[in-house]
Amino acid sequence: MLYVNPQFTVRIDGWTDEESRALLGYLYQHAVRPEFTCRLRWAPGSLAIWDDRATWHYATNDYQGERRLMHRITVEGVALS
Repeated sequence: MLYVNPQFTVRIDGWTDEESRALLGYLYQHAVRPEFTCRLRWAPGSLAIWDDRATWHYATNDYQGERRLMHRITVEGVALS
């Protein structure tokens, strides 16, 4: 598993900047392909849960005039295979 995202990943250790940009660009483009995305259509009572270890979360500000309530829970430990 690779944990990279364009907000925090600067480069790949031991690679040149050019090599890093090429691979990271490929990974970022691959991750946002439509078959790997989910767009939730909110309705009253909707609940969304995701695992940040394996999911990119991108909140689109498309709820003008509405309140967005979020609670974050972090579970300590490792996942079992």
